[in-house]
Amino acid sequence: MSDPNKDLGVASAILDRLRTQRLPRALEIKERVDRGDRLEDRDLAFLHEVYESAQQIMPLVDRHPEYQELYTEVLHLYKEITEKAVENEKSS
Repeated sequence: MSDPNKDLGVASAILDRLRTQRLPRALEIKERVDRGDRLEDRDLAFLHEVYESAQQIMPLVDRHPEYQELYTEVLHLYKEITEKAVENEKSS
């Protein structure tokens, strides 16, 4: 069983990082790939880090359905970025 107070603290930290770091960076990358740019090595590292983090927080999201919609939307954004980046690689 999980500690609700610990979950709340972890969720708060994750949401803060999403708001201040991950989402702005993801939107900047999406803007570039939407223009047709290719991903840089640092972009790939960032996307890999986000994927790893998403796997790690899955149990928290499973325990707290109130976060599932946001989690799904953010993953969808990363999927859009990845798909567009692959498209850009193929066309270059």
